Amino acid sequence: MSFTFKQGLFQFDFTDHHAILGVSLDAEFGEIRKRYMRVARRLHPDTSPFESETDKEFANQLLSKLVSPAYNKFSKEGDRAELFVVLKNLSNTVSQQRSQIQLTTDAAKKIAKAGDYQNIYKETLKELSDREYESIDKTLDIIGEISELNLAYLLRKSGSGVVKPSPPPTPKPPSDSAKPTTIKPSTKNPLVEQACNRAKILISNKNYVKAISELKGALKFEQNDSLCHALLGFCYFQQKQGTMAKIEVKKALSLNPQEPKALEVKKLLEQAATGNNKPSKKTGKKGTKSDKGGGLFGGIFGGKKK
Repeated sequence: MSFTFKQGLFQFDFTDHHAILGVSLDAEFGEIRKRYMRVARRLHPDTSPFESETDKEFANQLLSKLVSPAYNKFSKEGDRAELFVVLKNLSNTVSQQRSQIQLTTDAAKKIAKAGDYQNIYKETLKELSDREYESIDKTLDIIGEISELNLAYLLRKSGSGVVKPSPPPTPKPPSDSAKPTTIKPSTKNPLVEQACNRAKILISNKNYVKAISELKGALKFEQNDSLCHALLGFCYFQQKQGTMAKIEVKKALSLNPQEPKALEVKKLLEQAATGNNKPSKKTGKKGTKSDKGGGLFGGIFGGKKK
């Protein structure tokens, strides 16, 4: 699994290790180490407070792919010295490109024009870092916010006078350059596949709540998995949450118009909407029982069609 950021200092082809750890650009090593130990305890599989297996695995991925590599950059004196030089050069770069830089978050804009920007930077950074790894659903977004905070801070430190944030860009159709997107991989992520398999077992036992939890966890690894969305749609359908079911099915079909499970759930939704769920003359009462149990479920998971 790889993580991609296009916000703040990341947009300058720079890995913002400070943002990943949630420490200020001026932090001493002792403070950095203390922060790392706190975050590592929260993300490590042995001490993680997260309950679902997918959340635990995602937390472990954050630790191994982001947090630990970031800390390693600070733990060696030579690497710290190199990082200091890179940051100094980056400060010059952002200063030269200040007229082209757009700040999108309110906190970064506030630092850009405030007189007491240093205190505002510290206060805002503390608020963001306190939430950074509390809910891992928000972690990647908060890392981006902190990196933009760092960008605004560098702009103020490197320049004289107040830096004015660029005006908001003219609305334009979504594009790859406007908003980071996750590209659907050619092969299925094994973690996602395992989560889907666990969800199918839970669905077979009619444990839709836990199945939904598994599927939502899987989407953290690959948000554009059509099968995950299709299975979520089925779970919501079974819980009589028609609106949510339609949203998930629509998402699944937008990713893969031929997704079999999504097409089957779509048919179920259409039948429910028209009230066309009565047994046919051929099936009689036995057909009614099949529809309520194995009929719908069997169709979702590739049961034999008559």
